[in-house]
Amino acid sequence: MAEGVFQIDVPLKKVNSGKVREIYDAGDGNLLLVTSDRLSAFDVIMDDPIPGKGKVLNKMSLFWFDFFKDRVPNAVVESDPKKMDCLKEATPEAIEALKGRCVLMKKAEVLPVECIVRGYIIGSGWKDYQRTGSVCGIPLPEGLQMADKLPEALFTPSTKAEQGEHDENISFDQTVNIIGLSKALKLKEMALMLYTEAAEYARERGIIIADTKFEFGELDGEIVLIDEVLTPDSSRFWPADKVVLGNSPPSYDKQIVRDWLETSDWGKTPPPPKLPSEIIQKASDAYHEIFKKLTGSEV
Repeated sequence: MAEGVFQIDVPLKKVNSGKVREIYDAGDGNLLLVTSDRLSAFDVIMDDPIPGKGKVLNKMSLFWFDFFKDRVPNAVVESDPKKMDCLKEATPEAIEALKGRCVLMKKAEVLPVECIVRGYIIGSGWKDYQRTGSVCGIPLPEGLQMADKLPEALFTPSTKAEQGEHDENISFDQTVNIIGLSKALKLKEMALMLYTEAAEYARERGIIIADTKFEFGELDGEIVLIDEVLTPDSSRFWPADKVVLGNSPPSYDKQIVRDWLETSDWGKTPPPPKLPSEIIQKASDAYHEIFKKLTGSEV
């Protein structure tokens, strides 16, 4: 792992280090999530950070948490490091470095299902459709083209894989077996509502949300939205005026890096190759651009 990518001295016990986030025990039943500038591609963390990426992801999630707070409860406690009791012992330098890239959340019981919603046919869904005429077992009309809008948004859950492993698509019945019928129905309802409303909001701003994934947890018997929400790492954002059916549209995310890696002779196993400075800059620009287009503000 590219340890040098993340060097903020946080005076708390680290409980997990993910591909992008560092998670700390903040006491009082809370967790501190800190979003780094790390980027993973093909399940390998790159040695080169993408400047500002962590702040984009963190602030984008906070934007959507706030957008939906009246309809979907979330686990957010605080996002200003200066107001967090758990960081009273942090140095001024650490507090400054954490600005914009951290969030204090209540520790929820994570529901072990990734809630994926697809509004357009692309990626693994397109490959599945070509092979079977369905996406994740859900039959679709004949004649769809790559990047076509689906007749209706699809809830296609998957398992939550451990780091380094791949998530596995599961059926709704399998979801019921994992978490029970009432919770499965609730997750489906909430995920489809979140996607539909966000997609309408984005479309008014010239952006198509092709697909996205949500994560939920349980807190005091209530299902709450957790982790990241509608970010460039958890969603596929397309410029609406650049979508051409039959082609893979450009997207505001790490696809720029993936595309470059595909042209290299890298075998998609560690260690990763060094990214060219122009690819790093293009990726950074894409993250910042989608943030501004959707929130109307700078990072």
